[in-house]
Amino acid sequence: MIKKLPYAAIAALILMPLSATAQDETGNDDDDYGREVTEPGELVVPVADEEIAGEDILSGPETSDDNVSEERLLEEFARYRRLVQEGTLDEADIAAKRIVGMAIKVYGPQSRETASALNNLGIVQHSTGQFDAAIQNFASAIEIIEIVEDKLNEALVNPLKGLGAAQLSNGRPDQAKETFIRAKHITHVNEGPHNLHQIEILESIAETDIRMGDVEEARDTFDRIHALNVKHFEEDPLGLLPSLMNRATWQHRAGYYADERTSYRRAIRIIEAGSGNDDPLLVEPLRRLGESFYFLDVSVTQTQQMGMVATGETYFKRAVRIAEKAEGFDWAELARTQVALADYYTSTENQNRARKMYQEIWDQLSSDEEHVALRDELFRKPVPIWTEPLPEYSSGVGESASSSRKDLKSGTIVVDFTVTDRGRVKELSSESFPPEFVDMQRMVHRAIRQRVYRPELVDGVAVESADLKFEHPFAYLQSDLDALRAAATAPADEEAATDEELQDADSD
Repeated sequence: MIKKLPYAAIAALILMPLSATAQDETGNDDDDYGREVTEPGELVVPVADEEIAGEDILSGPETSDDNVSEERLLEEFARYRRLVQEGTLDEADIAAKRIVGMAIKVYGPQSRETASALNNLGIVQHSTGQFDAAIQNFASAIEIIEIVEDKLNEALVNPLKGLGAAQLSNGRPDQAKETFIRAKHITHVNEGPHNLHQIEILESIAETDIRMGDVEEARDTFDRIHALNVKHFEEDPLGLLPSLMNRATWQHRAGYYADERTSYRRAIRIIEAGSGNDDPLLVEPLRRLGESFYFLDVSVTQTQQMGMVATGETYFKRAVRIAEKAEGFDWAELARTQVALADYYTSTENQNRARKMYQEIWDQLSSDEEHVALRDELFRKPVPIWTEPLPEYSSGVGESASSSRKDLKSGTIVVDFTVTDRGRVKELSSESFPPEFVDMQRMVHRAIRQRVYRPELVDGVAVESADLKFEHPFAYLQSDLDALRAAATAPADEEAATDEELQDADSD
């Protein structure tokens, strides 16, 4: 696409429409291939490349195309980075397009600097939801690097990761997986098969597998990530802890709750062996281990699971004990750890213990404005103690491998309900928009009905909360809606039975 293109053609490439939706993006300046800071489970998207870098972050005047120099380009790049760090992504989008044009004039259309500029433009377009434009610009950056370097050059990894992330966001996990696999292969060629730089790529591959429902493939990838970390931290067991905690998070997302617990238990054993049985580092894995028992693991029988659920209390209690005794332990984390135990008592209908603990936590968080802010965050409204994942797409979306995000339409399930002072849901009603998606409505309705909430507190006392609303967005294809409407020719008594089924769910 880029090969021997004139300036006008490349300029046309970058003049893509702005999106009105902007998200925050945070940069990392540690190396030439900095990456966005993400939470576990998010896709890794590269941030601004350091191949073009200014000494200072400048506001910079508007740059005339007739007066382009390397110095002015560096100033504009610094301005771009400042806009990204501030989250002003609409202006960053304009700056990134200007940088591409300047890079073409200063370095030429087939240069690493122009590829870097296109990569940065793809980043900001991905962040603002312009997935098709981002895909085009990442692909252009890749093609330029292949021309000026080669098809296995390590500089390809960054735009390949960006391309894969954009493809996944655009509803094409099949394409994204192929892209991520290529990026992984390039790291193997340049850094060897056991390099740690491939871990973020492997996590992205696992994400594509989860999106496509290939949880066994995702599990194998998690095992590969773990093996790489074990090899790297062989002489430093405590250094393995972040990897184990991250692995447990991914195992939770994939529904492997027994494996998740194994990871937390191993983290706990490592800490105990290295620092003793009362080290504050134990608090988080103990708390998260306790929380894992809210979820049913299909790999064990229902009888076994019923016997395991109550064991979560042991881990919550130990976490609270360690946190309360640890000198200088963060007060906010202490409160959250105590709340986790109180929530457990609410979930098991041990209301006397739950209310006593909630009152004590309320009192200790009422001393000053900073403490009161956390108190309000924890108790000003009902909070679900655990949540099961809800389907993001109608069934037809997964069956259509060729569909992309531009083919998707938005639907919503709206649920109105009340949470009692015991944290239970009542007076539940739901509605689907469009109304034809009754199966989606039924799943969301049932999920909300089965939730247990931390109740709202007023002056430290649990109260009932009415007129609550939950909205679940989902995506569907027009063909899905057409099929449902075609099936709506069923007799009226069958439609009435569907309505009765939703109402009966409230009385189960």
